[in-house]
Parts: sequence; structure tokens; C-alpha cells
Amino acid sequence: MSATPLRVGLIGYGLAGSVFHAPLIATTEGLALDTVVTSNPERQKQARAEHPDVTVTATPDELLARAADLDLVVIASPNKTHVPLATAALKAGLPVVVDKPIAGTAAEARELAALAEERGLLLSVFQNRRWDNDFLTLRGLLAKGELGDVWRFESRFERWRPELKGGWRESGDPAEIGGLLYDLGSHVVDQALVLFGPVTQVYAEAVVRRAGAETDDDTFIALTHASGVRSHLYASATTAQLGPRFRVLGSKAGYVKYGLDPQESALREGQRPDTAAGWGTEPESLWGRVGSGECPLTGGGRVEPTLPGDYPAYYAAVAKALLDDGPNPVTALEAASALEVLEAARRSAHDGVVVTL
Repeated sequence: MSATPLRVGLIGYGLAGSVFHAPLIATTEGLALDTVVTSNPERQKQARAEHPDVTVTATPDELLARAADLDLVVIASPNKTHVPLATAALKAGLPVVVDKPIAGTAAEARELAALAEERGLLLSVFQNRRWDNDFLTLRGLLAKGELGDVWRFESRFERWRPELKGGWRESGDPAEIGGLLYDLGSHVVDQALVLFGPVTQVYAEAVVRRAGAETDDDTFIALTHASGVRSHLYASATTAQLGPRFRVLGSKAGYVKYGLDPQESALREGQRPDTAAGWGTEPESLWGRVGSGECPLTGGGRVEPTLPGDYPAYYAAVAKALLDDGPNPVTALEAASALEVLEAARRSAHDGVVVTL
């Protein structure tokens, strides 16, 4: 890689920008966090405290006016801004990383992909859950054929948040692209597509459970893959008893894993990948089990060590793509395929039908 790091402008310093993107960018070889865009005075103060060398500006226009001084723009602002900001950055001649979901529709994602290709620029989507510890472990098991032919994939991203937090993610305005279907659903659908390929049918239930809630907070998606695998995906903020993160059933064995990847909580606590010992690892008590004919909670099957999670790998791949012509870690067309499924799920939930793709 070049001795001079690429200068990165980050738009947005809420949860996504401050907890995920800024720390990962700042600790990735070949990248340097140059500018943070936020109009919130408290977040401006936070950005300066956490990254003393950065320039802080109030608007994306100020950042794009300095396009010649930057090498990459990362968009971590609210969902409804993703398409216009990505479009503006690409037209300014800058490669772009967009937090998920890249857009509200598959058509918009494909239009962005076409613009990036026309301009010869990288457009990548931050699907960090591809580097979760359990997902990496499951991919390894599948690659080795440990489970045989997979019949059913159950994936849960569940939380217990009975009280509303407020903000655009819980807004009922369709323009905000809020709700769990497009939030956590973007992760579980993307993972299912990466593991088991294209989808032919979609059935979904998107329910509003909490008093005063305006958009879905308890969502279920059933996918039929062209490969024959059935994926049952859960995303919920109203789950009083959490189920297994993964339950994968195959012709030879199954894999059951409880607990979420520890990287998000570590980042929230201020830990950093370049200084925290054992980054992405979890205690053995949380390791999953592989077996058949027995319950993992009563000791059935063998313990399967969980591989370390590796969020830093995403930005390392982005740097390699820009500096050494490496592959794009997550393309906009991959994101468009996931959005096709999410759009079908929204229609299914609204109309009570199975949608064929």
C-alpha cells in the first residue's frame, strides 16, 4: 500500500458514524480520517475529542466543496439521505462507502451502481455483519461440509427494548426508511443471500407491537432459496426471551449458536481494534455446538470454537480496493439483490401474500 494514507470524509456522527465507521477508519492501515460532517454541536465536540486531528464541518456541501482534498467519502447519515449524498459524492469524483441500506429500493441501488461504474469509482456498502464471529464460523462449517446439505437456516437478531427510543429509525414516515425490516432486516437478509444464494419466494410478517410505535418492531421473513434452502429470519425489538442467533439444520448435523458478536459492544465501550487484546473473540461459554439428535442446551453435540469477528477486514478491503485494485468487499448490486427481497417482504407483510421473485 501507499505510504500516504487515503483521506476519508465521514458524513454523519451518530451511532453509525461515531461507534462503527470513525474508529474502524482511524485504525485501518492506508486510511486516515480527515473530515467529519455533523451539524449537531454536541457531536461536533465529541468528534473533536475522539479524533483531535480531524476537520469538522456542519454540512455535506462543505465537505464536497473540498472534494479535491479527499480520496473517499463514507456516508453514515440517516437512511433517507443515502441516495442523494452518494449521488453527489460520485458526481464530485469521489469513491463512496454507504452504510446499509444503501437505498430504499433496488432500482435506486442499481442506479447508483451504474453511476459509479460510469465514473469508474468504487461504490461499496457497509455490511459489517458479514464479519461477525458466528457468521465467519458458520461459513467455515459450510465450506467444510460439516452440516451436509443445509435444509433450514434460522437467524435471529432480537432485542428486548419495550420502550421507544425515538428518532428517525422509529418514524412511520416511509421517506425515513425506518423500521426493523430495513434496519436489522438488511443484515439477516444479506447474510442469508451470501450463504445460500438467490431467493425465489418471500413471505413476511411486520408487526407494530409497542404502544406509540409507528413502524415495524417485530418482523419475520421466510425465504425460499433457488438452492432449496429455507431461511427463517427474525428481527425484533420486543423479544422478552432471546432465541439462538443461528440454528442451522442440515442432512448430517446442525449448528446452534447463542449470543451476539462482541465487536459492537466493544466499540461502544471505546475499545479499538488496534489496541484491544483478543479483538473479536468471545468466551468459550458462548461457543456454539454442532451435532445431531440431541439438544445443544443439554450438552448434545460437540463444542465448536467461534472464530474471531473481524469488522476491521471490511475497511482493510476498501483500502486494498482503492490502493491495490483489490475486489470491492460488498458491491451495490449485491445490496440491490437484498433490497429486492426486503421490498418483497414489505409487500408480503402488507398484503398477506407470498411474493414470487
